[in-house]
Formats: sequence, structure tokens, C-alpha cells
Amino acid sequence: MCGIVGYVGERDATPIIIDGLSRLEYRGYDSAGIAVLQDGAVQLRRDVGKLANLRARLADSPISGQIGIGHTRWATHGAPAEHNAHPHISMNGDFVVVHNGIVENYLELRDELRAEGVVFKSETDTEVIVHLIERFANDGAHRDVTEAARRAITQLRGAHAIVVMSRWQPDRLVAVRIGNAGGVAIGLGNQENFIASDIPAILEQTRRMIFLENRQMATVTARSVSVQTLDGNQVTPSVHTIPWDLVSAAKGEYRHFMQKEIFEQARSITDTIRGRVDFEHHTVQLPELNLTEEAARRIDRVVTVACGTSYYSGLVGKFFIEHLARLRVEVDYGSEYRYRDPIIDDRTAVLAITQSGETVDTLAAMEEARTKGALLWSIVNAIGSQAMRMADGHITMNAGPEIGVASTKAFTASIVDQYLLALHLAQQRGVRTPDHDQRVQDAARLPDLVGRTLERSEQVEELAGLLHHYTNFLYLGRGINYPIALEGALKLKEISYIHAEGYPAGEMKHGPIALIDESMPVLAIALKDSVYEKMISQIEQAKARSAVVIAIATDGDSFIASKADHVLYVPETPELLSPVIAVLPLQMLAYYVAVRRGADVDQPRHLAKSVTVE
Repeated sequence: MCGIVGYVGERDATPIIIDGLSRLEYRGYDSAGIAVLQDGAVQLRRDVGKLANLRARLADSPISGQIGIGHTRWATHGAPAEHNAHPHISMNGDFVVVHNGIVENYLELRDELRAEGVVFKSETDTEVIVHLIERFANDGAHRDVTEAARRAITQLRGAHAIVVMSRWQPDRLVAVRIGNAGGVAIGLGNQENFIASDIPAILEQTRRMIFLENRQMATVTARSVSVQTLDGNQVTPSVHTIPWDLVSAAKGEYRHFMQKEIFEQARSITDTIRGRVDFEHHTVQLPELNLTEEAARRIDRVVTVACGTSYYSGLVGKFFIEHLARLRVEVDYGSEYRYRDPIIDDRTAVLAITQSGETVDTLAAMEEARTKGALLWSIVNAIGSQAMRMADGHITMNAGPEIGVASTKAFTASIVDQYLLALHLAQQRGVRTPDHDQRVQDAARLPDLVGRTLERSEQVEELAGLLHHYTNFLYLGRGINYPIALEGALKLKEISYIHAEGYPAGEMKHGPIALIDESMPVLAIALKDSVYEKMISQIEQAKARSAVVIAIATDGDSFIASKADHVLYVPETPELLSPVIAVLPLQMLAYYVAVRRGADVDQPRHLAKSVTVE
């Protein structure tokens, strides 16, 4: 994840910011930069690569001042290059910005600003933000940076974490959070204050922190922090005292790692998209896959091997690759694959999905594929893991550390990785569908859709209070969301120890319907998609047998409320990407039910994060 650090106080900002950024290096980045107000002007230093390069530049050309912002960037728009690195500065040098997230409408905003005479110096989406702020500041009589930032940010679509600095008001920083593209923590010091995208960056400086909520902005000076909503309403924020214990500190404001990781998914999905999608030219680049056009055209089949949650992710990916790249896909359990002498040749690509990269059954399946001459790929979260090293090419999830045993953010990141893989295969094979460009653009909407879904956690928690006493559940889905029914049931059984089964909805009449009565709730994924009417029929059949029915439904669907006992709504989402959104309320439901039952959420009994024995 990109790192953000800001400082305002009486000390020199530069070493504080650089030290804070170094504590966020574990998240990965491809460039870094810092901006400091020095003698009334913005001094900017940026470089490609690791912080060591930026440190060397600062040694050659030092800057110092009592207020500044810094950033480590992982490219989304524009290649890793100095001119694309953050911070970004306005044309007249009055404003500077750092940003996490994706500006979904940056192309139209850029065209609008260019028509007004703005000259862009980068290929990034972030640069439109700083020029918008300059535009609105010039429109105002008082040149207030908070108001200019507020007006500019209301023009943006998507989820964002933004920090703004201006030489007009050299005593303050403005921080904004919209959605869940990244956290914004404000550290409270003694006549100095700090801003960071994550707690470790500033934990050495202070333990007292404020966390901005969605659609909140803060004006931060050395002696004050004023928080308001984007509508201009003042907010009295809670101040949290963070323990020095690193494990507890890493949880931040959350009770469990699993809860934290559920709510990090807008950010983790942004990270897995970052640097791989060119939204202007509608292309996907996966250089670490090492796939030439010739090799892509030679492939006639993909076999996905995985275990547990990753297996269900592979079932979703099958829909992507077959629809977008027109390649046959088989999905197999890693634990079973090598025992039946599978048919593989050099025209087969075997895709292994494993969060840890060390799952022994998946590694054994990869070895079997290698001995039979297959092209070997892996999707992993752990950099340098064995699955990454064994493969001919790989895609990293970029989800960040996942501590909770039950996978959440790695699951959704691996789904998005397969979506990008499908688009990349379509390009390399020359088989783009007519809606290919739109499919690429849809990826930019995902972080915001995820954030909007996670904002509804209170409704899910309330429902968990009504359901936690049941001992059996049936999860049903159809089409691309039937694997999500399987995953939802797995999450519930993993962490709450409630028996739950997931089925393709059409299979309900082939056995599971015999179990349905008033003691077995049925959870149906019934989004407004191509199989909606079929799912309504399944709900009616469950209700006819006295089941309590919980539906996952699309915003605005009032009809389903007359059929189901409880409805959890999610935003309307392109059908191919709907599994990423549909799984979120199921993750939250499993979590809140487990908490209600007093279970050990992060370390459920008998389970391990990485299964390294058969």
C-alpha cells in the first residue's frame, strides 16, 4: 500500500517524514517523495525506487522546514518515474498533494482542466486533485485551503485518502478520507501533530491518535485538530490511545485482525490493481507473468489448483477467463490433483493460488504440473514464497500481511488478480470481447463499491444478533456467485463452529432441500443479474418449507423484501465483478456471529494460516 506521512510542529519535518515512510516500506512501493515548506516556498524532492534513493537526493540537496508531507507510491496511472511520483504540485506552486486511491473520473476532469489552460506534468490521476484545489482556491476571496480542498474533493469519484499542504496557509495540513482507499490516522503530540496512512509510521512519535471516518476531513495545525464532514458539519472525534505492544498496535481501532482485514479490502484491492491497469488505454500489464503473445496463443487450457478459500477463488476466476479470454478452465483441489495422474501437456497453463505460497498440497500439484511440461503460474500474497519461486510467472496479491487465519482480503485480492489475468490473456491472445474497454474501466470502480458495502457493517452486526443461536445454515448462489455461497459457508464454519453448507442453488432440489425447516436458515445470494429470477424461485421454495431466508440483494430491489425475512443490500455492481461485493456481507456476518458466540476469531481451533503438512 502507498504510505502517507505528514508533520506540522516545531521540529524539522524532513527526518520525521522520511523515518515514518521507512516504517511503511513493508507494504511495497516503486517511488518516493517529500514536500516541505521552506522560506515560504514548496521544496519538492522525488525519486524512483527505494527510499535510499530519496535519502541520497536529500543528502545532495537538503530541505528543511516545520511542515511537510511525504509519500511512497505504487503506480496506478503512469509508469514508475520521478515525474509521476508523489507529492504533486499545482501550476503556480501554491498547493501540493499526496493521495491514495483511484480517481475514477480523472480522464474527464483532466480534459476539463486542460481546456481551462492547465498543463499537466505527469500521467497520474492524482495530479487532477491538486489542480482542482488550485482552481477552487482562486475562485475564493479568502484562499482558504480547507474550503478549496473540500470543494475540489466533492468533484472526485472513488475512494480516497488525501493530504494537502499550501504555502498560502503555512501552518496547517488538510487530510481527507472518502471511503476505504486507505486509513487516515492523526497523531497528537505536544505542540506538534502528525498524519499517516497507517499507525506504524507515527507510533514512535505518539500513542494518541484520531482516525478519520468516511467523508471526514481534518485541518491539522501544530496545536489543534479540527474535524468536519465534507458537508461542513463539525465533528468531535474520539481520541484513541494505542498501546506500545506492536501486535495490539497493528490492530489499531479494531477488535480483531480479521475485522481489520475485512475493512482493509478497498485498500488491498486498490493495491492489487495498482500499476497493472492503464485506464486511459484500457490495457492490463502483468510483466511478472512473463507471458509473450506467442506463448499466450499456444495455450489451449488453464488448470487452476488451490485449496480451501483459494479453491473457491479459482471457481470465480474460471468465469473470468472463459468469458473474457475464451480459454477452457478446470479448477481442481491441490490436495487431490496429483493422485489421479492428470492429463497435462505443454499447451496447458497451470495456475496455483495460495495466500502463503507455502501450502504443501498446492506445491505438490505445481510439481506434478512441472514434471509434465505445463506452463506454471502462481497467484501469491507472500513475496519470495516457494510458489512464487517455482512458477514460470506470478501475480502478487499485494494484500499486505493477513494475520487472521480465515482469509478475507487475500480472497478478494486473488479474485481481482484473476480478473486482471483474464483481461491480459485476452489482449495477448488477440481475442478481446466487444466490451473489453468497459471491463477494464469497471476495475476502477471496485474500491469504491467495496468501501460503500463495508459501511453497512452495523446492519450485518444487528442481523448476527438474531442468527447466532442457530446451529445449521444453508448458503445458495447461482452462476458466478455460486462459489461465493461456498465461501460464505466456509467462513461461518471456520470461525463460529456452526455447521454450514454451500451449494449451487440449482442443486438444492437434489438433496439439501430435505434438510430445510424452521431451524435451518437459508442465505441466498440474489443480486439483480442474469440468474435473478432463478434465485427468487429458490427463495420461494425455501420459504415454503418454513426456512428463515436471508437475501444478499442489489440496492433498490424492493421486491425481494417481500420474499425474504432479512435483506442485506449491496451496491449495484457489474455482474462479472459482483462476487467481490457479494462476499463482503458474508465475511462480516461470519465475523459478527463468531464474536457473539465467544469464539477465537483470529485463531480458530484446529486451523493454521499456512497448511504445510498433508
